[in-house]
Amino acid sequence: MDSSAWASETPVARADYEALLKPLPTPGSVQMAEVVGWLDQQLPDDAIITNGAGNYATWVHRYYRYKGFRTCLAPTCGSMGYGVPAGVAAKLVHPDRTVVSVSGDGCYMMHGQELATAVQYGVNTIFLVVNNGMFGTIRMHQEREYPNRISATDLRNPDFAALALAYGAHGEVVTRTEDFAGAFERAKASGRPALIEIRVDPEALTPARSLTQIREAAIASSL
Repeated sequence: MDSSAWASETPVARADYEALLKPLPTPGSVQMAEVVGWLDQQLPDDAIITNGAGNYATWVHRYYRYKGFRTCLAPTCGSMGYGVPAGVAAKLVHPDRTVVSVSGDGCYMMHGQELATAVQYGVNTIFLVVNNGMFGTIRMHQEREYPNRISATDLRNPDFAALALAYGAHGEVVTRTEDFAGAFERAKASGRPALIEIRVDPEALTPARSLTQIREAAIASSL
């Protein structure tokens, strides 16, 4: 097969991909790009990452490089709540592999009670809850289509780490990027299912644009 037609484009496509991997700064003291980048560097190649649906997942899929088949379990049609039960199931099937389940706060609350199943059966999945206090994707659509007209997207959440402890799991809260690595290592060493609540700034709504930027762009386009 003559590959000359596309061979010259390969270096350009590779450069575009590598540029996409460079973290963009976002509002707040937790930089999710750096958190996911750390996971990308530290997790074994056969680690399984699960997630549900929400803007938080864009950091995972942009900055984590999946290194083999069947290492990503994620919904294809926006199913919230998938990440927690998928994380339990993956660890049951592959108890010898690292399994990290990533959820937003609203996503986690769909099926977070499955942490009890993990504790009951000794399923040592590490659950990450990215907490911005709202249904982020829906809020994004509200601000983009109807700026400053917000309805039912703010959340009153529990203390997720305390909830994990109540279930008998390991629980921690991270409020700064530099604290994540230590929290993750302690979670891994706990010998129990573990939950790390990562509290992020609500303004950090996407890897590229803040909540305010999305709102202001929508207002400007309507003038």
